Formats: sequence, C-alpha cells, structure tokens
Amino acid sequence: MAPIKDFISKFSDFKNHKKLILSSATIALILFATIVGVAATKSNQNKNQQITTISSTSHAVLKSVCSSTLYPELCYSAVAASGGKELTSHKDVIEASLNLTTKAVTHNYFAVKKLITKRKGLTAREVTALHDCLETIDETLDELHEAKEDLHMYPTQKSLRKHADDLKTLISSAITNQGTCLDGFSYDNADKKVRKALLKGQVHVEHMCSNALAMIKNMTDTDIANFELRDKSSTSNNRKLMEITGDLDGEGWPHWLSVGDRRLLQGSTVKADATVAADGSGDFKTIVAAVAAAPEKSSKRFVIHIKAGVYRENVEVSKKKKNIMFLGDGRGKTIITASRNVVDGSTTFHSATVAAVGEGFLARDITFQNTAGPSKHQAVALRVGSDFSAFYNCDMLAYQDTLYVHSNRQFFVKCHIVGTVDFIFGNAAAVLQDCDINARKPNSGQKNMVTAQGRSDPNQNTGIVIQNSRIGGTPDLSAVKGTFPTYLGRPWKQYSRTVIMQSAISDVIRPEGWHEWSGSFALDTLTYREYLNRGAGAGTANRVKWKGFKVITSVTEAQQYTAGQFIGGAGWLASTGFPFLLSL
Repeated sequence: MAPIKDFISKFSDFKNHKKLILSSATIALILFATIVGVAATKSNQNKNQQITTISSTSHAVLKSVCSSTLYPELCYSAVAASGGKELTSHKDVIEASLNLTTKAVTHNYFAVKKLITKRKGLTAREVTALHDCLETIDETLDELHEAKEDLHMYPTQKSLRKHADDLKTLISSAITNQGTCLDGFSYDNADKKVRKALLKGQVHVEHMCSNALAMIKNMTDTDIANFELRDKSSTSNNRKLMEITGDLDGEGWPHWLSVGDRRLLQGSTVKADATVAADGSGDFKTIVAAVAAAPEKSSKRFVIHIKAGVYRENVEVSKKKKNIMFLGDGRGKTIITASRNVVDGSTTFHSATVAAVGEGFLARDITFQNTAGPSKHQAVALRVGSDFSAFYNCDMLAYQDTLYVHSNRQFFVKCHIVGTVDFIFGNAAAVLQDCDINARKPNSGQKNMVTAQGRSDPNQNTGIVIQNSRIGGTPDLSAVKGTFPTYLGRPWKQYSRTVIMQSAISDVIRPEGWHEWSGSFALDTLTYREYLNRGAGAGTANRVKWKGFKVITSVTEAQQYTAGQFIGGAGWLASTGFPFLLSL
C-alpha cells in the first residue's frame, strides 16, 4: 500500500500550496482507481503465473507439438492458459486446442447474432452476409465436434489414412468457413465496417483451426510413416494403410456395400422416394417442398425424381438433409434456374440457384442454371459443401462464378460447366473427370478464368483437379477468342492449388496458361500443375515462369491427384453408382 500513502502525502502538500479544495468524494474516487489498478496488476500477474505453472512434462509436450504449427505462440499460450489435464501426447494437445477453438467459435456465433439484432442501418446484403456467417459458423461447430469424436477413436476405428483424410477434411472445411464469412463483406465500403467488427474473432478462429490442422497432419503423417517402417507383411498393418484399393473386392466394390445395394446401383432404373412435377402429376410441385419433406440425418438414400420441366426456384439442401439424391430426366430437360446475383444485393455464397450442404448429396441428369448474366458479376448456379457428394451427367450454366466447390470432398463426372470469370472456384477437394469445361463470351474488357481455387492454408487437403476432360470455348467465344483472353486459372487465395491432367486443351487458352490475381500475390506459394495434356492449347513451352507452377513428369507425383488418393474415392465413389476412374 506504499504507493497509496505516497499519493496522499503528495496530495496534501499540493493542496496546501495551491489552496485547492477537493471534495472527499473526489479523493475517494482517485483512491479507488489506484486500488483497482493495483488489483488489476495482481490479476495479470496471476494469469501469467497460471501460464508458467503447467508441469514440466506438459510444457515439454506442448512446446514440441506446437512447433509444427504456423502460429506456435498462439498454440502454446492458448492451451497453457487453459489449464486442464496433464498433456502427455500429441493427441492431448490437439484435443485441448479443439476444445478452445469450439469456445471461440461459439463466442463468434453470439457476436454475429448481436450484430443482427442490435446494429442499426444494416443493408439487405449485410443482413444476408451475417446470416451466411451464422450458417458457416454453425457448420464449423459441427465439424469441430465431429473432429473431436474422430480423434477419440484415433487410431483404432478406421485405417490410418481414413482417419487422417477425415480429420484433415473436417478442419480444412472449418478454416474455409471463416474466410467465407468475411468474404461476404467485401463488395463495397459500407460492408467493410461490419467486416471490421467481425475480423478479429474470425481470424482468431482461423488461426486456431490452422494450428489444429498442422498438428493433426504432423501426428498422422508420423504414425503412417511408422507403420510403413514396421513389418509390411503384417495383415493388420496392411489393412490400416489401405487407401488406393480402398478395401475393394474383385469386382471393384467396397466390402461394406451389400449385395442388394450393388444390384440397385447397377440397375438401369432407380426407385424414387418422391416425385416433383411442375404440372402437378407428382408428389410435389416444387423441389423446395420435396426437400423439406425428406427425412433429416437419414442413413438411407432418399431419391427425389424431378420430372422434365423448368423449375424457377432457389433450393437449399441443408446440413441436416443427408443422403439426398436429385434424379432428373436429362440435362436440358430437367432445369433448375434462378438469377440471384451480387449486383442486385446478394452475396456470392447466397446467390446459388442450388446449394447442396448435407453429406452424401448426389445429382444426375439435371441442369443447374443462373441466368443473371455477365453484367451482374458473381451469380452461382451450383454451390456444393456436401462431403462425399457426386454429380453425373449434369450441366452447370452461368457466367461469373458458375460452380462454387465450397468445401469437403466432391466428384463430378461427364458434366458440362460453362462460364466466364472464375467459373469453377472454391476450396473443396474436388475432382472433375470426363467433363466438358467451356468458357463463354464475357462482357467487353473482361478476361475468362476457368478456375479460381481458394486454399488459404498450406496444410489444407483441398484443390481442384481436372482429369481426362476437355477445356475449350463455346461457339460465341471461339469466334472472337483473340478479343477475350482465356486462362486456366488464377489464385484466389494464398495457397491456391489446381491440377490439369490428361485433358484436351483447345487454343482458346492463352499460351501462358495462367493469370495472376493481383501483382505477385501467391505466385510463389500456389501449386499449379499440368500433366500429359494434349491439344492446341496444351503446350507448356510458353507457360508462366512462377515458382508455384510446374509441369509434372513423374507418374508417382501425378498419382497423388487422382480420385483414388486426392478425395479417397475408393472408399465411397462406388456407392454412388456413377462411373469413375480411381487412377491415371
């Protein structure tokens, strides 16, 4: 209390010399402030002591595990300050970090709710963007919960590679969700004020997720390497490491798939659980009504047959609607169309004509369309955040941002994708096989970009792979291709990853192949690869000279981008009933 006594003594001298009269209330207030300051200092000292009082064992484990992360100081300080149980393993640190991240995400959720209810003067798009944030934050909470459950089972309940793929997918998606929330406030200056209010919390969660992902990758990579060094002839070890074959039988089917399911998937007809017909001849007149009537969290496939016709509606298959299948009467016959767009006040995320989020979504013989046009900027035809989702014989037609491969593991086969700027974009682990990908004539002064991949963290298991496909232009573009430069892609985020392999590339693609996003941004950190492509636009002699671009010459390197490895396709693609290729 010496500082307080000194203060009183000095105050008395000052009072006598200057003849100032202060009320006792004022003196009391100053004394109170001084005491509070001392108390706060004590409190901060106690907090610092709490960080340094973890056991030497926990300290050593925590320091070692956090050293593999991009934000090691945050990793250490967050877990150390939380106390909790003794840390004895990699797994303990990851679990503690995921628990803390969940608390931070929950805090952000209520912060967004408060902005919606309390902030005055929000524009319609800001309200939409805030609701986008609530949706992606809610999905993040589910992903963190599932990751913790998977971690508890690790490493005994699945193959090591399956554990690794699932955990990395969950946390990669959680990271993507944080960026998606902030991206909704990037359209004009008014948006940026709301963005600023959210920025600190969203970035904190993104960094926490990044640390968890780095630790998971380090743990699983080490465990897999150790298994490979052990007795390779051991049946149990070989089973844990199965990935390329995915534990398939002699006919290429997973052992866990029943004979009855195999017959159903191999049959030429699929029995529908509900039928949509605009003319009233089905169970429902709208797709939205049929989706609403579908069971939630179903483990069984629920097939919605959508009869030929034009359906003008925005459809969302939410996270609770699992294992839904849309079965059309043919692309160009069953058409789902709308025109939401950014110029008219939507966010990119919300502009999608169809948004598929529930796990295990399938679609076949359907056209997804956004008719907003090139002057309306971002206008998505199809957004996909569904894990283990697949699309067969479908059209995705729009201009800017046609196909939004937002997050999780996705597969597209025999599809037709048409657009202008960044028309295949997002941060899923997406493989497109045997697809026709065509740029179309944009607005005057615009350039066409086939892809704009959005990987923001080097440990995310995400990217866009185009294999055995055809990349070219629609007739209206081909006639004026010299006026509208077209490129294979540009880096939307820092660690953008896109691979084009074994595909036909027409001369609509410029000789340099790829285009920058803004100056030198991401040119050293991106991963752009080409392998065994053909056609007039496939020559690599005049390709960009960026550090991140490379022509693959090794079969082993190319193999890692196949459906079998990149999206773990051997374990789930057979169950879709769609054709696929696991290897090169």
